[in-house]
Amino acid sequence: MNQQADGALLEHATQTIAVGSKSFAAAARLFDADTRRGVLMLYAWCRHCDDVVDGQELGMNGIAQTPQEARRQLEILREQTRRAYAGETMTDPAFAAFQDVAQRHGIAPRYAYDHLAGFAMDVDQAHYDTIEDTLRYCYHVAGVVGLMMASIMGAHDEATLDRACDLGLAFQLTNIARDIVEDARMGRCYLPAAWLREAGIPPGEIALERHRAALARVAARLVEHAEPYYASATEGIAALPLRSAWAIATARNVYRQIGIEVKRRGVHAWDERVGTSRAAKLWLLAKGGAGALSSRWRRQAPRPAGLWRRPGAEPAAPSFSEGPHAAHAAGA
Repeated sequence: MNQQADGALLEHATQTIAVGSKSFAAAARLFDADTRRGVLMLYAWCRHCDDVVDGQELGMNGIAQTPQEARRQLEILREQTRRAYAGETMTDPAFAAFQDVAQRHGIAPRYAYDHLAGFAMDVDQAHYDTIEDTLRYCYHVAGVVGLMMASIMGAHDEATLDRACDLGLAFQLTNIARDIVEDARMGRCYLPAAWLREAGIPPGEIALERHRAALARVAARLVEHAEPYYASATEGIAALPLRSAWAIATARNVYRQIGIEVKRRGVHAWDERVGTSRAAKLWLLAKGGAGALSSRWRRQAPRPAGLWRRPGAEPAAPSFSEGPHAAHAAGA
């Protein structure tokens, strides 16, 4: 790829994340130049695929698509992904970016296809009865993105990938809690149906005001369920280069704070979209830096056995948790 084309791809990716995810865009500035480039280009591809299936542009201005049209678009995305891995020339900027980052950092094809499978779950209006069902969805749309991000940061061992996936799961659980009402108005629900039944909320009435108190309790439960996954990811930050550790610790802090705010607001959590202020982001950035530094010397705890396991994950080694760079350490 020539320098001009590379610069154009990077500019496209930078603009995409600036509009699509202000929370992660702030943390991404902390990566070294090569890692930041890979992260931005991967994000551009993920955002593009999401938009194509939803008929949107950068998550906005949606044009309703029939399930048949969405499935057709998804098949086109799968075929473009296949062609990108085959080394064919890609004219779409998002796929040219993805091809470049996948080749440079050895991103496994199964991760890309697992991510596309998450969009298929939306198209097929998958039903989530248990929290394990919800976590399976979270894996496809976010956990596997953590695995791809870990590859960009040079982490390929199984223990590191477990931690990378855990952070993606935590991020998505937070997103679901924040966006419950917005999703419900679009006809989507990622909450465990069993939890809704326990709360006395009929599936078709999630967005109704009269269920706000019960919905706030369900959202708080989801936020609390994310906590062990955030903790697991924190334990793994030592396995990353310092600047990557700082960026990931900051992103982790920002997203976790969104969940905390959703829980704090209770019935008012959906009056407006929950986010973090610039001042809060600066504080969480400093906190992330301190966490990245302290991880260099902190003893790493093993990953809790009760956490959800990603598909195809190998069993964890029995005892590699004695030092700060142990095999159980990871983060993404």
